[in-house]
Amino acid sequence: MKRFLLLPVATGCVFMASGCSSVMSHTGEYQGYYPGAKADVRMIKSDETSWAMTPLLILDLPFSAALDTLMLPYDYYNRDKKGTLDKIKASEEHNLALSHGVDINHVPPMTSAN
Repeated sequence: MKRFLLLPVATGCVFMASGCSSVMSHTGEYQGYYPGAKADVRMIKSDETSWAMTPLLILDLPFSAALDTLMLPYDYYNRDKKGTLDKIKASEEHNLALSHGVDINHVPPMTSAN
């Protein structure tokens, strides 16, 4: 009975964990192409990764690479879009300029030094 349950449980765990790095990487800021696979490789190489996590990362790597490949059109489309932190920084700079009375929309014409 135990052996009968082991295969479905193990298969379910593999499918639930597959592509985990890719999913996590695509829910945050834009990280370029193949962010899930890059995250897996970075964590595998890291000295801070525990011995128990390394086999799971190795197992996840091909699934993350496959999911990252499917996400390439999405990554290409979003490559030039600003992330949340960039938007916040731009907004803060805009507000700071306005509070100091600087008209950021007006650029004075260049004069020649002839």
